[in-house]
Amino acid sequence: MYTFSSKLKTFSFILMVVGILGIGYGFLNAPKTTEDVEKILAADEHHGGGHHAQAEATHEATAHEAAPAHQETPAAEAEVPAADKTAVAATDEAHDSIAPVDSTKAAAPVVVEAPKKEKVVTEAEEHAAHQAHLEHVLHQLQNKPWSAVYVSCIFFLLLTMGTLAFYAIQQVAQAGWSPVLFRVMQGITSYLPVGSVILLVFLIAGGLHMHHLFPWLGEGVTDPKSPNYDEIIAGKSGYLNFPFWIIRAIVFLLGWNLYRHFSRKNCLAQDEANDNAFYKKNFNISAMFLVFFIVSESIMSWDWIMSLDPHWFSTLFGWYVFASFFVSGITTICMITLYLKGQGYLEHVNTSHIHDLAKFMFGISVFWTYLWFSQFLLIWYANIPEEVTYFVTRIEHYNLPFFGAVVMNFVFPILILINTDFKRITWVLVMAGTVILLGHYVDFFNMIMPATVGDQWFIGATEIGALMFFLGLFIFVVFTTLTKAPLLPKRNPYIEESKHFHY
Repeated sequence: MYTFSSKLKTFSFILMVVGILGIGYGFLNAPKTTEDVEKILAADEHHGGGHHAQAEATHEATAHEAAPAHQETPAAEAEVPAADKTAVAATDEAHDSIAPVDSTKAAAPVVVEAPKKEKVVTEAEEHAAHQAHLEHVLHQLQNKPWSAVYVSCIFFLLLTMGTLAFYAIQQVAQAGWSPVLFRVMQGITSYLPVGSVILLVFLIAGGLHMHHLFPWLGEGVTDPKSPNYDEIIAGKSGYLNFPFWIIRAIVFLLGWNLYRHFSRKNCLAQDEANDNAFYKKNFNISAMFLVFFIVSESIMSWDWIMSLDPHWFSTLFGWYVFASFFVSGITTICMITLYLKGQGYLEHVNTSHIHDLAKFMFGISVFWTYLWFSQFLLIWYANIPEEVTYFVTRIEHYNLPFFGAVVMNFVFPILILINTDFKRITWVLVMAGTVILLGHYVDFFNMIMPATVGDQWFIGATEIGALMFFLGLFIFVVFTTLTKAPLLPKRNPYIEESKHFHY
């Protein structure tokens, strides 16, 4: 039986406490008024620019383009594009070449239109535009702590789901190499009920307008009479409405948790059974779960992530999200197995088991890259405005995390894990696993933050605090569960094959 190390338990509590403090700091320091935003922007500009100053400059440039100021000085003439100057010169030449009109004959008057003058932007209009920008930035900065919590919340929940899907696949495939790892997988999936409750509370909070991460939940967006009316969102209101949305979430979370509960229950019962009846039950429910999972996972990705940006969609998005959390789950299995092995447990786990986990880490990393590139290339090459704007936002304002995720999730695993010998070396796998997990956290950050905070992002106390809190909670729940049952399934039909797995 595994004993939860007091040092690890204390570490998990420290992570949770420090994480809560970081989250609280983020919420308390979020701006409350536009005056607060103005101070933040001014301070940021004073300290050398940054995202806020850049956003302010971009806004001012856009405002001047939309409503150019009236200029009557020669400087205004210098700003006229060359093509326009040519057209004006041609007009003047044509005007000068008009033949004199015989005053004795009636003639239609020649009307020469005066050049159109640029509209005047009054001080009141400029002030209104500035206030509108401040309001927009205020909403983004108020979203920031909620978004930071949401990124970590959904990352750890879906990481657990990746482990559960991998466990179900092993059951259905009747794999002979993996039964010695089943209790590790079950320990990881024990976080699912806790993570599900937290996520459900978060989603309900959105429906109650406690946060505004989901634009389609906004007031009046589906009402044609409202100034907030959005035609695209209104067209999707049959699907994107709170009652239907939250019912789907409950059905998905309930289905996943029921499978997790009964599969573990049957696995533990198999230890005391005289036949393989419980193993066969697990095979049947695992097959049914995988059908349910592949449908619910795709819809979940649309509901909980893609709907943050309801004007955009991708038919590949469900697979892309799946690849991200699937490789994260497999990596977590490998990391916890290595830890337990280092503590003297899992005596039947050998380098061949570790090598197989590393192969999955390598293969699914390549699969994730294939989906990342496929989605990016097709949308970027087609250059359809309502589609490509998703990537334009991320490349312009999230350049480092956007391309950094590719390095962490593809380049690094390829360079390290392509070597067969490295797949058996503990410190190499710990290093690779750490980078992969951080890289896929960044991947979820890229999916969520641009839609909720725009260019007002930075890694601060809230982001670090949320990551620490959920990591601490995850460690505490998982390792507590590992103490409640033997780490080796005794009567699995393939347990002897798994114990002696070598190649």
